[in-house]
Amino acid sequence: MQKKPNTKNALQGETSPYLLQHASNPVAWRPWSEAALEEARREDKPILLSVGYSACHWCHVMAHESFEDEATAELMNKLFINIKVDREERPDLDRIYQLAHQFLTQRPGGWPLTMFLAPDDHTPFFGGTYFPDQPRHGMPAFSQILVGVAEAYRERRGDIKRQNQAVQEALQRLMPDATSNDPITMQPLEKAKAQLRGEFDQENGGFGEAPKFPHPTSLDYLLGYHDASAAAEPSDKTISDEKNLVMAAAFTLAKMANGGIHDQVGGGFCRYSVDKSWMIPHFEKMLYDNGLLLDLYADAWRITGNPLFQGVTFDTGDWVIREMQSREGGYYSALDADSEGEEGKFYVWSVEEIRQLLTEDEYRVVHARFGLHEPPNFEGEAWHLHVVANAEQLARALELDETAIGRLLASARKKLFAARERRVRPHRDEKILTAWNGIMIKGMANAGRILKEARFTQSAENALAFIRENSWRDGRLLATYRDGHAHLRAYLDDYVFLIDAVLALLQSRWRNEDLDFARRLAEVVLTQFEDREAGGFYFTANDHESLIHRPKSMMDEALPAGNGIAVRVLGRLGHLLGETRYLRAAERALRAGWSSVNQHPHAHATLLSGAREYLFPIQTIVLRGNGHSLDEWRERCQRDYAPRRLTFAIPAEIDTLPMALRERAPRDSVVAYFCEGHQCRSPITEFGELDAMLGETTR
Repeated sequence: MQKKPNTKNALQGETSPYLLQHASNPVAWRPWSEAALEEARREDKPILLSVGYSACHWCHVMAHESFEDEATAELMNKLFINIKVDREERPDLDRIYQLAHQFLTQRPGGWPLTMFLAPDDHTPFFGGTYFPDQPRHGMPAFSQILVGVAEAYRERRGDIKRQNQAVQEALQRLMPDATSNDPITMQPLEKAKAQLRGEFDQENGGFGEAPKFPHPTSLDYLLGYHDASAAAEPSDKTISDEKNLVMAAAFTLAKMANGGIHDQVGGGFCRYSVDKSWMIPHFEKMLYDNGLLLDLYADAWRITGNPLFQGVTFDTGDWVIREMQSREGGYYSALDADSEGEEGKFYVWSVEEIRQLLTEDEYRVVHARFGLHEPPNFEGEAWHLHVVANAEQLARALELDETAIGRLLASARKKLFAARERRVRPHRDEKILTAWNGIMIKGMANAGRILKEARFTQSAENALAFIRENSWRDGRLLATYRDGHAHLRAYLDDYVFLIDAVLALLQSRWRNEDLDFARRLAEVVLTQFEDREAGGFYFTANDHESLIHRPKSMMDEALPAGNGIAVRVLGRLGHLLGETRYLRAAERALRAGWSSVNQHPHAHATLLSGAREYLFPIQTIVLRGNGHSLDEWRERCQRDYAPRRLTFAIPAEIDTLPMALRERAPRDSVVAYFCEGHQCRSPITEFGELDAMLGETTR
C-alpha cells in the first residue's frame, strides 16, 4: 500500500520572513534540514528546491499562481519532498544551485529558482526559474513540469545519474587553479579599464543595456582612479585617461540620482532599472545596494564637490535610519516591490493627486522638474518620478531664482512624502543579516565621517554594537537574526564585510575593543575559511555542513566578492598591526584568483582593487594626541579622497595597544606616524609639515 504523502507545512517556526510568507501554503514545505533530506532518501522521492527572497516580485507571482493552489500543491506533495530556502539566509545553497542551473540550462539563473534534486546526493537534474500556472510565453505550465520531472526520475535513472556526474565535475572545475606564481602586474587592471570603457553607456551612464543594475563595485573601481598615485609612472595620457574613468563613474551616479531607480520622495535606491535610462525600477529596495551606494555617493561628493551627490548621501542615510534600522540598532534587509498586491503601487502618482497636494507655485516647479506634461511612464496610467530638469534649467524656464526653486521643491517633497506615508506600505523583511549589516555599517561610517554627520556615525556604532551583542557567540559569528533569535553559522562574507566595517568606524573614532574584535574576526577567517593548499577563502567554514560544492568565488556579483574584500581587509590589518600572517594570507588569496582575474578582469573589480593595494601599498597614518588638535589633524588627513590611505586618531591616554601601535607613542603635542607599506617616515610633529607631506602623497 502506497504511503500517504505528508501534507503538513513545516515553515511556521522559521525566522525568515520569506519562509513565513509560505507557511500557510497547502504545499508541505520543509526548511532545508537533515530531516527533510533524510525523508527524501528514505522515500526515494526527488526534492523540489524552491529558492527566493521576501522582496522578490516574481517569487510572489509564482507563490500566488502555484503554491497557493490546492491542485498544484497536491501534485507537489504527492511527487516530491518540497524544500523552501531563503537565498539571503542560505547564500551557500543559492550560489551552488544557481551555478548548477547555468550548467543544466545554459542560461543565467534568477529568482524564484526552481530546482529538482536527486534524493541520494542532492545533485540537480532539472531546473528553471519562474514557471507559470498555465502554458504561456513558450513555457509549459508548472503542473506539466511536475508530472514530467517525476516521470523522468522514475523511468530514466541511468541518464540522470550520468548527467549528475557531469554536473558535479563541472562544479569541481569551477574551483580556482592552484596558487599562481605569475607576477602580480598592472596588466589585468588595464584590461578591466578597457572592458568597462567598452561597456559604458555614453548616453545614460552605467554599463550595458536593460535591465540595468548599478554595479557599485565597478563604479568604486573607476572612482579609485582618482587616486592617481596608484598609476605606474603616470604620463599626461594616463592622467587624462583616468580622469575620464572617474568622470564616467560620476556621470553614472548623477544619472542614477536623477532617475527613477532613486526614490525622489523618500530616498534610497531600488535594486535595478527595467530600462536603460534608469527611469522605471524594479521597486524592491535592498540594504546591501544602499550601503554600497551610500559609500560611493559620499566619495563622489568628496571628489567632485557636486551638491547633488551630497544631497543623495544625506537622503540615503536618512532613509536607512528612518526605515531600515531597528530600535535595537541592527539594519533590516529589504523592502518589498509590491504593496496591496501590485508592484510599485506605493511609489507612483497620478497628476491630479499631486496637483491637489501642492500649492500652485509648488505644482509648477514639480510639474516641470519631473516632466508631468509627458505621457504616464508607469504601465500607461501613472507617473513614477524622475528628474528631467535641474534647478538651473527650472530657474530659466520658470523665471525664478535657484534659491526659490530649492525652497519650493523642498516644501513640495515634504507634502508628497507625508501623503505617501498614509498609503499601505510595502512589506519590510526584518531579518538582520550580518554580512549586509557590515556593508551598511561601513557605508554609514564613511558617510558620517565625510559629511561630518554625527547621526550617521552613531547609526553605524549602534549597528556594530547590535551585531556584537546578538550575533557573536562563542568566538563565532551567526549569519542571521530575527525576533530575538540568531542562528546559522556565518559565511566568509559575514566576517570580511564586518572587518571592513570596523576599519571604517575606527577611522571615525578609536576604540580598542573594536580593533580587538577585528583581529578576532580575522583569526576565524584564517582558521576556518582559508584553503591553505591552493590559497584563497572558501565561502563556508570548515565545520559547515557538507554540500555538493564548496564555493570559493573570486568574481563580484550583486555583492563584492568575499575573497576580494578578504584581500583588502587582511592587507590593511596586516600593515596596521605589522602582522605578516595576514599579509601572506592576502597575497595567497590574490594569487589564487589571479588566473580567473586575467580571464575576466572587469568581473573582478574588488579583487583588482586589492591588487592595486598590493602593487601600491596603503598609506597608514596613526595620530597620537588629544582634544581639538587631534581632531584637526585627523580631519586634514581625511580631507582628500585617498582610498589607499587609512587614518587612525588614537587618544594619548590609551596605552593598552598591540605592539606595532604601542611603538607609535604619544608626545607632548599631536604626532603623526606615516607609513606606506613597510616604509615609514620620521614622526611628524608640525601641522605644516603634515600638510606638505599629504600634498606630496595625494595627487
